[in-house]
Amino acid sequence: MMDFYKLDKKKVGYMVDTFVGLAELLLVLRVVLKFFFTTAGGGFVHWAFSTTDVLLAPFRGVFPVPTATPGTWYVDWVALFALAVYPAAGWVVKSYCARQK
Repeated sequence: MMDFYKLDKKKVGYMVDTFVGLAELLLVLRVVLKFFFTTAGGGFVHWAFSTTDVLLAPFRGVFPVPTATPGTWYVDWVALFALAVYPAAGWVVKSYCARQK
């Protein structure tokens, strides 16, 4: 009988690395766009912000949301925090899978 619940550690590692890599890439894009284009409403900027909103949802309550004023720079602290948390969470998942028999 086949064991469908057995984890292939290599595949799980690749999946975690791929997710974390894409999340990091999108979050860095968001940080850069927020820093320079706080009030831009173009298609690509809107897509980048709406796509990364899903990644930032768990961390929204960590930092207060400042009001962006036109002509000033804006640091997205929530995205910077997420840039630190996602690799740490990926490391935890990979190390947990590595310890499984």
